[in-house]
Amino acid sequence: MDKIEFLRSVAADNDTHGLHLKRSTWKKPHRRHKATRQLITDEWKRVTSGSEETKHLLTYFNVEAPPSVIPSKKYCDITGLKANYKSPGNGLRFCNSEVYSIVIKPMAPGVDQQYLKLRGDNVVLK
Repeated sequence: MDKIEFLRSVAADNDTHGLHLKRSTWKKPHRRHKATRQLITDEWKRVTSGSEETKHLLTYFNVEAPPSVIPSKKYCDITGLKANYKSPGNGLRFCNSEVYSIVIKPMAPGVDQQYLKLRGDNVVLK
């Protein structure tokens, strides 16, 4: 048996003509994608359609999710604006050189720790 006859016999054995591979109830969807509102509704029904023990209201506080990989935003400790700089002496964040020269640089000792305490970044020495 040469190669061509062997390939023809394999092709004849693998013939799928006459086989029904699709379910008889399958229909081609008329829409390609669901609308966002429909996706949200379907997911909400799936989540809340459990037994009474597992049924609970989903909020941002009880949804399991990994921690964010996006870095947290940094704000000026004095003005609350976006802080691009950090004081080398005491670690206070500031938004521009004017805030640094007028407020942070002449700041009395101990006041910087109060600002850091508001942010939750203070150092307690014992």
